[in-house]
Amino acid sequence: MDRFDNAPEIALAWHRQGLGAALATVVETWGSAPRRVGAQLAIGGDGRIEGSVSGGCVEGAVIVEALEALEDGEARLLEFGVSDEDAFAVGLACGGTIRVLVEPVGSVLPEPMLAELVDARAARQALAYVVDTARGTRALVRDGYRERMRMDRSGFEEDGRTFVAVHNPPLRLIVVGAVHIAQALVPMARIAGYDPVVIDPREAFASDARFPGETILHDWPDEAVAKLGLDARTALVLLTHDPKLDDPALEAALAADVFYIGALGSTRTHAKRVARMHEAGFTDAQIGRIHGPVGLDIGAAGPAEIAVAILAQMTAVLRGRA
Repeated sequence: MDRFDNAPEIALAWHRQGLGAALATVVETWGSAPRRVGAQLAIGGDGRIEGSVSGGCVEGAVIVEALEALEDGEARLLEFGVSDEDAFAVGLACGGTIRVLVEPVGSVLPEPMLAELVDARAARQALAYVVDTARGTRALVRDGYRERMRMDRSGFEEDGRTFVAVHNPPLRLIVVGAVHIAQALVPMARIAGYDPVVIDPREAFASDARFPGETILHDWPDEAVAKLGLDARTALVLLTHDPKLDDPALEAALAADVFYIGALGSTRTHAKRVARMHEAGFTDAQIGRIHGPVGLDIGAAGPAEIAVAILAQMTAVLRGRA
């Protein structure tokens, strides 16, 4: 999965600075295209760029087309074949074909619409940018394209003319409990595209030495999750075994729209947890969202394998397979 690319933010800034800007978006691919559908490149009026649509294979041609599009104030739908030689240069075994939509900001992509998109991204609000390539109309859709949003899958609809660009917030993993499993899970999750946060008021556990370069909060878990906010792109994993630490964060998650809740512990421990959540007033349906014991049953032994099982289960839930 691509990280949270900042091409829309860059394009908006360049446009507002008077430099002029266009956004180029990969709208369709065939073969081993270097970048996935939805990847974006911002092109400034002076030829500066940010982002990528091909890993370097066709950027030069896209820049030329984008500068011409800025001159004439019209969108362009381009098609490029990436040769096997060029593909090999960027680490692929064979080439492919990509289509790229170039949209000048202002004349084609309205500045207020781009600003609304950028604001939504900053606020971790999911939405889709929808273009009718035949009619040239554009819209931001906040409720719709549910399957595309869940799968992070930008692309053309069946009509072949309506392109839907998915703009989801980055995936986030909140781990309560800076234990050995967390030390394995956090770097794995980062590789998989998550922004991890570790919460543990015990500073001896939640230290920079144990979690180098990671975001660590020493607040009590209920205070920490309140600061962070919980949304549909957030996974919460509870690893402390201590109800005093786990339960406040768990209750916050059950009342929110997080996509995954996992809690470490045996079947007996989980039964006690379920009883406590019933006493706290949560319904069977809410409590049923808790994955406990946490992780897929792969016979994991040791912290690293348990972390693999947790990340696999998170992925299965996110993609609708569990």
